[in-house]
Amino acid sequence: MEQVQAAVNQDHRRTIHDLCAEFGIGYGSCQRILTEQLNIHRIAAKFVPRVLTHDQKDSRVAICQELKETMINDPTLLLNVIIGDESIVYAYDPETKLQSSQWKSPGSSRPKKAHMQKSKLKKILICFFDQEGIVHREFVPPGMTVNSDFYCDVRRKRPQKWQNQNLIIHHDNAPAHRSFKVLQFLAKNKMTVIPHPPYSPDLALCDFFLFPKLKLRMRG
Repeated sequence: MEQVQAAVNQDHRRTIHDLCAEFGIGYGSCQRILTEQLNIHRIAAKFVPRVLTHDQKDSRVAICQELKETMINDPTLLLNVIIGDESIVYAYDPETKLQSSQWKSPGSSRPKKAHMQKSKLKKILICFFDQEGIVHREFVPPGMTVNSDFYCDVRRKRPQKWQNQNLIIHHDNAPAHRSFKVLQFLAKNKMTVIPHPPYSPDLALCDFFLFPKLKLRMRG
């Protein structure tokens, strides 16, 4: 146990496989030493958040309170929500959040991840999904931005929700989502948009479970 702790303190990025090979112990034994006896767990590095103004902080509180009240009044709200987002897929991405994860004890500070330069070759992937699965996904053609054409595909894939006016769109505050053409299309077709607080990755679900796993497969 002391040897494992010394190795982790020397390099917080050591994996269980590395420790097993170095000390000649089984995977399960090494995992129990780390989590049960040393009480340390492996977590991803923290991205340094943007500095928010007082108005942005007040906006976050107001929007979150509004969403909470809406969920209380309508428990079936999430059944009608379609989440849309896009992400840049680089031909070379030096390191993932999983690869940069480190061992952390309850009393130690959370590690921070430094941004590294990526390749200039990239593609933009757009994806819409709801509780039933993927609604629409497409690589945005070069020189083209996200526009109302992509939202038309969403409407065609879920016609029942659109006809009953139950279709609710959730996307972040990216400029492409706030363009006049997109806002005009959403208003014309009476598509409700869930408000999104400024710089709120905790509500951008695509960034948690969807895009990271896709990029692991598509990297390079």
